Amino acid sequence: MEKLLTRPIQYLKGIGPRRAKSFDQAGIHTIEDLLYYFPRRYEDRTSLKRISELIEGQVQTIKAEVMAQGQRRAFRRGGLNIIEVVVADESGKIFCVWFNQPYLAQYFKVGTQLILYGKVERYGNRLQMSAPEFEIILDNNGDSLNTGRIVPVYSLPSLISQRVMRQVIKRALDEYVTSVNDLLPYDLRMRHNLLNVAKSLINIHFPENYEAQKQAYERLSFEEFFLFQIPLALRKLKKKEKAGIAHKAEGRLLDKFISTLTFTLTNSQQKVINEIKADMALPRPMQRLLQGDVGSGKTVVATAACLMCIQGRYQAAFMAPTEILAKQHYNKISSEFIAHSSLTKQVKIGLLTGSLDKKKKEKIYRQIKEGEIDLIIGTHALLTETVEFKKLGLVVIDEQHKFGVGQRALLPQKGVTPDVLIMTATPIPRTLAITLYGDLDVSVITELPPGRLPVRTLDFSQGQATKAYEIALKELAEGSQVYIIYPVIEESFALDIAGAKKMYGQLKQGLFKEYRLGLIHGRLKEEEQDEVMRKFKEKKVDLLVATTVLEVGIDIPNATCMIIEHAERFGLSQLHQLRGRVGRGTKDSFCLLISSAKTQEAKERMEAMVKYSDGFHIAEEDLKIRGPGEFFGSRQHGLTELRVGNPFTQMQLLRNARDEAIKLVNLDGRFIQRQNMLIKEKLLQRFPEYETLMLVG
Repeated sequence: MEKLLTRPIQYLKGIGPRRAKSFDQAGIHTIEDLLYYFPRRYEDRTSLKRISELIEGQVQTIKAEVMAQGQRRAFRRGGLNIIEVVVADESGKIFCVWFNQPYLAQYFKVGTQLILYGKVERYGNRLQMSAPEFEIILDNNGDSLNTGRIVPVYSLPSLISQRVMRQVIKRALDEYVTSVNDLLPYDLRMRHNLLNVAKSLINIHFPENYEAQKQAYERLSFEEFFLFQIPLALRKLKKKEKAGIAHKAEGRLLDKFISTLTFTLTNSQQKVINEIKADMALPRPMQRLLQGDVGSGKTVVATAACLMCIQGRYQAAFMAPTEILAKQHYNKISSEFIAHSSLTKQVKIGLLTGSLDKKKKEKIYRQIKEGEIDLIIGTHALLTETVEFKKLGLVVIDEQHKFGVGQRALLPQKGVTPDVLIMTATPIPRTLAITLYGDLDVSVITELPPGRLPVRTLDFSQGQATKAYEIALKELAEGSQVYIIYPVIEESFALDIAGAKKMYGQLKQGLFKEYRLGLIHGRLKEEEQDEVMRKFKEKKVDLLVATTVLEVGIDIPNATCMIIEHAERFGLSQLHQLRGRVGRGTKDSFCLLISSAKTQEAKERMEAMVKYSDGFHIAEEDLKIRGPGEFFGSRQHGLTELRVGNPFTQMQLLRNARDEAIKLVNLDGRFIQRQNMLIKEKLLQRFPEYETLMLVG
């Protein structure tokens, strides 16, 4: 029965090749994809608002008839095309306007019945909705999917209307919902008062009432959490079964390193080092997640872990997502070792990146294989088959969210159960991290190094940009350095945003002509990027114009000011990462956002940046604003599978699902029982990368 769900959606009546192509482009290929393509919101059309009852400032839904429509151009606003439509019901009228969408006029013929959804505002003496969502009501009789009920509203594939989308999904439910196997055993559903899967799918799309929608939402969220937690529980179980390396965690190399640091470790860093030391001394593989805000000193902790490994005559591998970051780590760790000459003699460090020429790569491969390199720092280049270790004892993965699940598993497979330390500067609230990364032990660096001052963050509109540039000029005049960040390299007329290359030329000839400017972006060759950064670090460049290539890995203590142009184009965690490039010295520092935030989400991001400097607060806000799929990124395969579940708002449900996953794994870790074989099939279908990692038998 379940195989019916893998049929292409062209099997459904009403979907021809043209519509199938639109669905395909939206990632909807099969009947199952369609059934699990959930609404983004609902409209209660059981009792629509009368126009006379509308409340200003609120987003509301009405049913009304088109009374008149017209088009005009606003020449003061660059010839902007404006469509104005007057709609009315028996209680009153309201104006609706749409900007730069002249093609919409064909839909608003006098007498057309519409459902309109938008924010009600007052302009002068009239009520108005600006660019409301609308839907044409073609037939008032028997239109059971679109009126007189709680109506689902979907994110639409191109060329597909809400009306067609509802018809297609209703047809899929009628024909195929009984073919969906219920993965959750009956006794589990009873324990947690969960609906069966068929009733849940029906009520998530076409709820009988809001209580039924809520129950469907909880049931489907629970199933997603449950499936996500099983592989984590399996990993934890296998970790207990495996024999690992009992490292010589105490030793002279580590003591020398810590004693020669030019700064004192924070209490938080020392605590985390002790946690890692205790883990690595045990004869089982360490699997630890190290969280810490931008600039909290994770690299020093990771270096200490590498020395714990090396002083027992094992090799350590340190993988970073970009060449810039890998080189930063290499240079930083090398310079710290130079402070104690015996460390330089005793620990051989190597760097392996994709840009090295063939001859240098082959030399590094040989040195790793023969054990001549103790600590190899590199990028994805470490994952190639040609990299063989003599005695790999520790794997450190920096910015782990930039790597896929399968990629993270490849490097540890190059050794015999090496310890693994995963680092992230994208903080996750601790209780959430423990639940989401159930197979890992979690360490958190909660302090910034002494003397670090919080970065002052200010938000300016495009019209106030000169104020931001005045602050930058003042910082330059006092001998500090400045970054100006743009979201793109070339200007974009479609997005109406400036590009780094063009603005570099303008700034160099204009406002900052007295200063030395540099330009860095991803299209520059690696050696060109290195040269620009070297000059900036050596204070031969005063102002650096850049794209997000600076997001990680740049450490310039004399940089005290960052201007981020078109800040609304960046994600919240990305803005926080960029901000972390300033404030790395002892001077007051500024992060100046220049934005034209129009959407509510963009406004909330700007407000959060101004309000919070702590990465964990930023993470909480980001998770609230964007939801889990976007927050964790497309490479986190498991989390983007959460089509409805939100770990932040459904923490207790997530914990319950985790408990059930652990119980299942402990009772039937090989999925032998018939009901559990269905779960295994679903896991392998959804997360194929887990097959080689965990699922056996």
